[in-house]
Amino acid sequence: MPSPAPSTARTVVVSIGGSVLLTGTDDAKYVEELADLLREAGRSHPLVVTTGGGRAAREYIRLGRELGLTEVELDEIGIDVTRLNARLLAARLGPPTPAHPPTTIAAAVHELRHASPIVLGGTEPGHTTDGVGALVAARVRAERFVNATDVDGLYDQDPRTHPNARRIDQIWWPEFRKRVHAATSGEPGQNFLFDRLGADTLARAGIPLAIVQGRDLENLGKAIRGEPFVGSRVG
Repeated sequence: MPSPAPSTARTVVVSIGGSVLLTGTDDAKYVEELADLLREAGRSHPLVVTTGGGRAAREYIRLGRELGLTEVELDEIGIDVTRLNARLLAARLGPPTPAHPPTTIAAAVHELRHASPIVLGGTEPGHTTDGVGALVAARVRAERFVNATDVDGLYDQDPRTHPNARRIDQIWWPEFRKRVHAATSGEPGQNFLFDRLGADTLARAGIPLAIVQGRDLENLGKAIRGEPFVGSRVG
């Protein structure tokens, strides 16, 4: 069993987007290698990992909306998918990571006293897993928050549709929050770089945010360890 993280080390929180975790291409290999990376990082820092729902969650939410489900019900369906993803990653990590991911922020903080990494999905309607991770980060006074997404940082335009989009390597919280609030409405199933609750929570707590391409595991490891990385820095 891996030795616990040093008691003097500060927590790092990592949010793994569902669109990163399960893409339909080499997913088993990616999850295995991601688990190895997180297990190793969890030896030097207390580590909390949140998993998003990705395409599967959006498809269930789309179908539920067509069937007339309420927004709360749609949120709950999305949460269930994120918890399945968390269960998958936690199982691959193995002990001391709890096999049954915590379902509340308080439970995650409690588990972190005994094990690292801790993996969880969503917790309650209205909170994305980015937001959940940010609330955990604020609660434990985390050293940094790493957002592993499907692009390699924050761009001035969507790089998937604008070939001349420019990556913003450094941005400060007021401007980042303005961008997030302009781009999001908070409804279930949205697909965006980061969410309002997460941005507002991290900004108030003064916790720096790193945005990286989640499938580039070498670079993701650098961001988790606090080394120079390719991506965007918010702080």
